[in-house]
Amino acid sequence: MMEKLIITAAICGAEVTKENNPAVPYTVEEIAREAESAYKAGASIIHLHVREDDGTPTQDKERFRKCIEAIREKCPDVIIQPSTGGAVGMTDLERLQPTELHPEMATLDCGTCNFGGDEIFVNTENTIKNFGKILIERGVKPEIEVFDKGMVDYAIRFQKQGFIQKPMHFDFVLGVQMTASARDLVFISESIPEGSTWTVAGVGRHQFQMAALAIVMGGHVRVGFEDNVYIDKGVLAKSNGELVERVVRLAKELGREIATPDEARQILSLKK
Repeated sequence: MMEKLIITAAICGAEVTKENNPAVPYTVEEIAREAESAYKAGASIIHLHVREDDGTPTQDKERFRKCIEAIREKCPDVIIQPSTGGAVGMTDLERLQPTELHPEMATLDCGTCNFGGDEIFVNTENTIKNFGKILIERGVKPEIEVFDKGMVDYAIRFQKQGFIQKPMHFDFVLGVQMTASARDLVFISESIPEGSTWTVAGVGRHQFQMAALAIVMGGHVRVGFEDNVYIDKGVLAKSNGELVERVVRLAKELGREIATPDEARQILSLKK
C-alpha cells in the first residue's frame, strides 16, 4: 500500500511577479488568499516565501510572522514551511530569520547552483552545516532542497556528520539544473537513504509530468506559482488552488489518496 500523497503548494516564490501572472501574491492578504485556495484544494504543506507589498522578496522575520498568522487564521492545521533560500547575496542569519519563529519545517539547500544569467545561488559546505545545526537547535525539520544528484550526496554526508537528522525528507527541484526526465527522477529518488521521503517539483512545463510520475512512484508532489504559473500551455492558472486541484484529479485517476495535514505530519515524522 502506498502512503497517502502529500501535496505542497509553493504559492509565490521569490522570483515570479504579477507580470508573469496577476494572481501571484505579494501582500499579507494575497498570500493568505493563495494559501487558503491551495489548502482547500488539498495541499497539506504551504512552502512560504514572503514579499514586501511591492513584490520585493524579503526574509524579514516580522513579515514572515504576519503572513504565517494570516495563513493560520484561514488554514489552522496546515503545515507551513518557510524558505531559507532568501535572495541572492543575503547572509546565513538573514536567510534563517523565519526559523526563529519555530515552524515545523523549513528548507535546507544542499549545494550551490546556477540560477540563470550571472546569478548563482550560493550554499557553501559551511553554510549547509551552519543551517543544519541551527535547524536542529530550533527543532525545525529540514526539507532538503536538491537541484542535482551531488546535493543528495552532500545531505547524506552531513547527516553522517550530525548536521541533519534522520529520517530525511528531500525535495527534488527538476528542470533548473538537472533535467526533468523520468530517467532522472528514478535515478535521484533511488539515491536517497532508506526510510527517507521525497517530493518532486517540476519547473515550468514539467510540473504535471513530474507530478504524475511521483504519484505512481510513491513520492510526493509540489506545485504552485513559484515553479509554474500556467494550468495549460499558454493558459495562466487563476490560483494556486487550481494547480493543486489538477494534482488531486491526477491522483484520483491513478488511485492514490491525498494526505491531510495531520497524515502528512505522521508520514514526515513531524512533531506538531
